[in-house]
Amino acid sequence: MAVVKARKQDIDMLARLLRAEAETEGEKGMLLVGNVGINRIRANCSDFKGIRTIPQMINQPHAFEALQHGLYYQNARERERRLAQRTVNGERDWPGKFSLWYFRPGTFDNPGPCPSTWYNQPLAGRWKKHCFYEPTATECENVYNTF
Repeated sequence: MAVVKARKQDIDMLARLLRAEAETEGEKGMLLVGNVGINRIRANCSDFKGIRTIPQMINQPHAFEALQHGLYYQNARERERRLAQRTVNGERDWPGKFSLWYFRPGTFDNPGPCPSTWYNQPLAGRWKKHCFYEPTATECENVYNTF
């Protein structure tokens, strides 16, 4: 059962985001990006107050660098559609389980270390080249109550 409402075009949109943001991180990396997106929709806190749909989450200004690159604008593929549907259905994994932010430090070929905090939020963990950050309970208690 879905934890957020999603039409076919929303699944396609999310699938394109997963691919563009984390294709080089494998299926788990793409699933973790989906976790962050779904958390942003469900948590209703911090920078994500009032974000209620997949299109709102993806099109939030400055939210995803991938929207500036051509890969996002290619057609969704079945592999990424399946991953997008899994995240919409509530599948979550560490370190994206409660995370609202992620980024890739360093350069593409030379990833740097994960800072201990990102926008004053603690590091949850790293998956390959991406660092994931969970909000504190003070910043967003609701993210811990969404499942």
